[in-house]
Amino acid sequence: MFNTTALFWAVFLSCIINIIRYFSSLRVLLSILRESDPLLYQSVDGNGFFKANGQFDKQIRLVRYINSQRYINHHDPEVVLLCERMRKQFILTEMLCGVVLLCLVAMVI
Repeated sequence: MFNTTALFWAVFLSCIINIIRYFSSLRVLLSILRESDPLLYQSVDGNGFFKANGQFDKQIRLVRYINSQRYINHHDPEVVLLCERMRKQFILTEMLCGVVLLCLVAMVI
């Protein structure tokens, strides 16, 4: 039998590391967008994205842009590659968070 607590902590740490990677990739994407597509950068609140007073609606706009794969027709191939990478990271992090919740439920039972 395996230890559920050890599994929980391993998956939890993996999830935290992937969240940090996701935010790091998001910072890189915003810096690339600042130069290659200033209109998109402003529409997703590029300057205030990671600030406490950032506009949540504009931040969600970037998440929808990536999840709906609207970046496919972007003129800069670097933005397309980075958005595809971020989409995969987001899906991975989402799955890991689900496994963390599943491990929590297993520990409670």
